[in-house]
Amino acid sequence: MRDRSLLVVVLAAGEGTRMKSRLPKVLHKVAGRSMLHHVLEATRAAGATRTAVVVGPGREDVAAEAMRIVPEAEVFVQTDRLGTAHAVLAARAALEQGADDVLVLYADTPLVRPETLAALRAPLADGAAVAALGFTPDDPTGYGRLVTSGDALLAIREEKDASPEEKAIGFCNAGLMALSGAHALSILDRIGNANAKGEYYLTDAVEIARADGLPAVAARADTEEVAGVNSRIQLAEAEAILQKRLRLAAMAGGATLIAPETVFFSADTQLGRDVIVEPNVVFGPGVSVGDDVIIHAFCHLEGAHLEAGVSIGPYARLRPGTRLDAGVRIGNFVETKAAHIESGAKVNHLSYVGDAHVGAGANLGAGTITCNYDGFAKYRTEVGAGAFIGVNSALVAPVTIGAGAYVGTGAVITSDVPANALALARSRQVVKEGWASAFRAARAKKDDKA
Repeated sequence: MRDRSLLVVVLAAGEGTRMKSRLPKVLHKVAGRSMLHHVLEATRAAGATRTAVVVGPGREDVAAEAMRIVPEAEVFVQTDRLGTAHAVLAARAALEQGADDVLVLYADTPLVRPETLAALRAPLADGAAVAALGFTPDDPTGYGRLVTSGDALLAIREEKDASPEEKAIGFCNAGLMALSGAHALSILDRIGNANAKGEYYLTDAVEIARADGLPAVAARADTEEVAGVNSRIQLAEAEAILQKRLRLAAMAGGATLIAPETVFFSADTQLGRDVIVEPNVVFGPGVSVGDDVIIHAFCHLEGAHLEAGVSIGPYARLRPGTRLDAGVRIGNFVETKAAHIESGAKVNHLSYVGDAHVGAGANLGAGTITCNYDGFAKYRTEVGAGAFIGVNSALVAPVTIGAGAYVGTGAVITSDVPANALALARSRQVVKEGWASAFRAARAKKDDKA
């Protein structure tokens, strides 16, 4: 299969009005990625050599997403909505360049697997001109039916055009199709619109191929894998299916999920072996976790890299740009952002570390805050190896705390602290003996008069 060139045409022009959103349907996310992203990743894994994406008019946002994922993709605009075959022909320039195989996919089917695309494409190498993907839903109402005879696919009949006998068929059209590159344009150009909706149906490719004496076949997929997303309800259903897949993959890869149903992954989450994830943890995009990491309950991670032996949480938030080297400890109610914390350092309680570098073995006491923003710009804080920052300290960036330095409890540090120095920045304590008793007596006398 890999020695055969593959052109993938992804149809991304659907409006998705049932989403009730200003965002185009195919840009809604499942497991941290747009639906379009999921489909393009599947095609890349299935061996696509060229990619064409068909978008609706004025959908520069969809085009930009496609180019972000596959920079070499060609983008075409379907100006008029005249059916699926018409949409594929919007990418005529790509089809004319030729390919051994052509796959036609939809950007709102984010659950399709690369293995299924390979199975759909495989019959083309054996001489088929058309291969359609089918599934068997519990209720076939509303779907086109695959009319078969043995292994041969005779026709795909849209429900509005189907006879009573054809409506009784339970094997339904998933919409995804593979076409022999040698015959694709010839078949597509002969598809007409003599049907109940007056549209150019891609499904008619089957009967045209057979009329030319060319084989057409059907491949099978699981119902959930080819489910399209047209509403927020279906979006949630797709999320649930993909999360189940990701949880099973994580555990199969050597991670322990204490309560799998409460852990939410992004499609690109990477977990090492012997990772332990406690309940109610959310992985946003861009997270990689090394071996032997413990993620305690109620943590949220995004754009973070954790090396081996790290422990975080409970209730920790790691924001983009966080890098935790081996053995780092991040405790409860700690937030990090754009922070590199080196091996063995500890930030155990109630702290914010943003735009910072913390050296190996340093200790940031409870309530340590890096004051990184002045309302206009961000500034960095440098904490040297082995430094000790006392409880309830504010480090006003830009500032450097030298290696081995001590910062006293309650300090507000606005100037650099040399290595191995002690920095104190708080008012001297004043004690007034008997003041509290006198204050209470004065208050009581005032209350009596009232």
